Amino acid sequence: MYGCQQILISPNKDLKAILEYVCTEAKKLTNCGVYYSRQLYFKTGKIPSKADLHKQLGTIQKNAHYQALYSDTAQQILTTVAEYFKSYFGLLKGIKEGTVTQKPKPPNYCKSVMSIATFTGRSLKLKDGILRFPLGSKVKAWFGIDAFYIPMPSNLDYKSIREVRILPRNRCFYAEFVYQQDIKISEVDASKVLGIDYGLNNWLTCVSNIGTSFIVDGLHLKSINQWYNKSVAKIKENKPQGFWSNRLAAITEKRNRQMRDASAT
Repeated sequence: MYGCQQILISPNKDLKAILEYVCTEAKKLTNCGVYYSRQLYFKTGKIPSKADLHKQLGTIQKNAHYQALYSDTAQQILTTVAEYFKSYFGLLKGIKEGTVTQKPKPPNYCKSVMSIATFTGRSLKLKDGILRFPLGSKVKAWFGIDAFYIPMPSNLDYKSIREVRILPRNRCFYAEFVYQQDIKISEVDASKVLGIDYGLNNWLTCVSNIGTSFIVDGLHLKSINQWYNKSVAKIKENKPQGFWSNRLAAITEKRNRQMRDASAT
């Protein structure tokens, strides 16, 4: 069983530039993989395996974006692309078999500026509580750096880490630690049932079949959303459609974190 812990990275100027570079190259490599896969499917009706993508972009084409990333990271990106098309192909089979009713669209290109970059656990090194994330040999040749560093969460065991995903979102960067954890089996009394009704002012109204009940207040979350909507409307006033800014990104992230923390508790 795997767990995932997300931490907000607070990068300095140099680290931010590295993260932007890595995630931008990840996005470009993703689109290169999608382009090759789409063209192969449209021309032959076949989809590439992850080995085909690794060979085509990494060995045959010597793709610049593939070489700009650490090999494990580049392979993880192309493996994800291969899984996209495998799922798409499976849905097409479902259409023929009648198990799927709506025709799916082939995977499309990533339109954002950056995308997720994944580092496998075996590529990471831990020293004095700091994790070392390797960069590609081309990066070392071009820029003179071969790695970047992020603190290791104190509550996680380094040996349990399976991968770390660098996630760009709203002009922030997060590190998602995917780790292996033991399965804990809890004893459950199936005769006890809790009914939950979702609402706004009363976020959760809960009643059990053993005579207990409680209400989780939703007014605080409602006020957070109202503040957010008013702030967005004020900032976007007299601005063109699609306007976005650092301020909008900051308040959106703040609101999302508050909502996530509330749901986690």
